[in-house]
Amino acid sequence: MRRALIRGVRAGQLEIFHAEHGPADGAPVVLLHGYPDDIHAWDGVAPALAASGFRVIVPWLRGHGPTQFLDAATQRSGEQAALGADLLALLEALSIRQALLAGYDWGGRACCVVAALWPERVRGLVTVGGYNIQNIAAAGAPADPGQELRYWYQWYFCTPRGEAGLAANRVALHRLLWRLWSPEYRFDDATYSATAASFDNPDHVAVVIHSYRHRYGLVAGDPAHAAVEARLARQPRITVPTIVLEGASDGVTPPAPVGAHARHFTNLRGARVLEHVGHFLPREAPEAAVAALRELAAPA
Repeated sequence: MRRALIRGVRAGQLEIFHAEHGPADGAPVVLLHGYPDDIHAWDGVAPALAASGFRVIVPWLRGHGPTQFLDAATQRSGEQAALGADLLALLEALSIRQALLAGYDWGGRACCVVAALWPERVRGLVTVGGYNIQNIAAAGAPADPGQELRYWYQWYFCTPRGEAGLAANRVALHRLLWRLWSPEYRFDDATYSATAASFDNPDHVAVVIHSYRHRYGLVAGDPAHAAVEARLARQPRITVPTIVLEGASDGVTPPAPVGAHARHFTNLRGARVLEHVGHFLPREAPEAAVAALRELAAPA
């Protein structure tokens, strides 16, 4: 098995840098990280899939790592349509007709967008947390107080103080989020530092702040993605074969009630809650992600 190759490719609005594992002619799998994280989220997943013969692509999302915008005039959007467009553009740039997709948090959102709107490009979907497409029209409705407390960082980012705080303290702030969101995950300094370097991307703050303000309708999106956002506003169902994974100890969004995923997925192959696992599921339970992807790749 060849070692992972790091390279960049022009895709849509970006030059997307990514790691490639496994044989170039293997069945493609794309693994997308969340926020605040980077490609190291999949370090326990990608090599195992590559050893099974898959071609594994692990990109840095916009605003993370070496991925960069091609045009200084492009809006530094973090909206869901932009994340989905980036993934679709990456598939096009790499000449991947159809792939298995897996993601969580922002990456899970990108995967769900592509699976919902371009299902012919998706062989199967592993989505951590379930249906990650935002319902922006309903975003102003308050949740129960416990959930509102978990979203404190979102309210923080919607203020000028929060934007300044992210810019000044991104390493410490993101480390705090890791501890709060995955309370049973025991990571060391080296593990966190390897990923924290990706937060030095010059567009990181702008993309993150836009993401959290856009989802509440507080700022406009990129006009280039308006048509896709309009389609997502209809909350499209996902028809591709799907497995949902959730961490029982997720400090952001607890697992959904039994049966709640069925209304969003018409081809749900499984919904699994993993005990003692938090928000950063690919790091904490990589074997579960590997097993789910292998299951979706197996002949029906």
